Amino acid sequence: MSDDSDAEPQRSVPTRRRSSGGAPTIYDIAELTGVNPSTVSRALGKPGRVSAKTEAKIRAAAAQLNFRVNPMARALPTGRTHTLALIVADITNPLFFRLVRGAELAATGAGYALVIAESQESGDAEADVIEQIMPSVDGIVLATTRLSPERIAEIASRKPLVVVNREVVGVTAVVPGVERGTQALVSHLYEMGHRSIAYLSGPVTSWMSERRWTIILEAAEALGIAAVEIGPASPTLSGGREALRRVIASRATAVVAFNDLMAMGLMQAAAEAAVVVPDELSVAGFDDIFGSELISPALTTVRAPLVEMGQRAVVGVLAAVSSEDDAVSEDMPALTTELIVRGSTGHAPGGPFSS
Repeated sequence: MSDDSDAEPQRSVPTRRRSSGGAPTIYDIAELTGVNPSTVSRALGKPGRVSAKTEAKIRAAAAQLNFRVNPMARALPTGRTHTLALIVADITNPLFFRLVRGAELAATGAGYALVIAESQESGDAEADVIEQIMPSVDGIVLATTRLSPERIAEIASRKPLVVVNREVVGVTAVVPGVERGTQALVSHLYEMGHRSIAYLSGPVTSWMSERRWTIILEAAEALGIAAVEIGPASPTLSGGREALRRVIASRATAVVAFNDLMAMGLMQAAAEAAVVVPDELSVAGFDDIFGSELISPALTTVRAPLVEMGQRAVVGVLAAVSSEDDAVSEDMPALTTELIVRGSTGHAPGGPFSS
């Protein structure tokens, strides 16, 4: 129900612009529209609290003055800034492109701004960034966090928090169902005749790297084939490139990398060493990032629903922000991963990697 206590004299919005310096305020809008500043505040901060005609006039004046709500000032009476933070491990990793898009869509749709910060694959840097940004945001999404479970739980006790690609007891998580896609990948390699698989693992602090290796190991054991872990390694192109020597030494005929970037780096190093993919070595990755099908040969990968993951993470944070106790303890339903077979995997060779 609208509040029509704003019934000041009604007059059209003047076409003049402010001549005073500084950013426009609600008092400038009030002067242009002939209403009280409190009415302007209600119209812009709580739609529906004033008459539709008055609200339309106030919004027209705000647009004319290029008025923007100051989130810090807006937070004073409510305790909220209508801003969320998304912390990523490496902003240059294409993995985050679609994740950020999904988070942005959900945040914008709810009337929130999204701030993105980077930890540069460092738990210490991540902790510092969180402490700096925490007073200015209503909630935080940690994507591929490098923090300990204890530190994550402590942060969640102080601010609405959702983690992506990680499970922490008592903290809301958005984790894709990696079993389906990973098991399908191991089965695909087995059907191609591979009986020895190497897993090129990511950072030692990565929960998802350990989870993927566990599933690969279990699937290999069930099929009666050999599996070996190589790593940990940097989850980057260079991390993949630097692993080639160890891959060759393992005598594996197929390699599954922690992510697509590492798989691409490994393929680059293999090409330079005249190791032909997939004729002599099959290579696969995870996530299906931008560019994975543009390289030659195109990369076989386990696709993650990155846009949906970003959306769900923001929805989870907003649910915590709006709840009375600022906590959501139940994990959201898992999303599904799927195997995408491309040209980087083929039949097991009888060449340099065979006994």
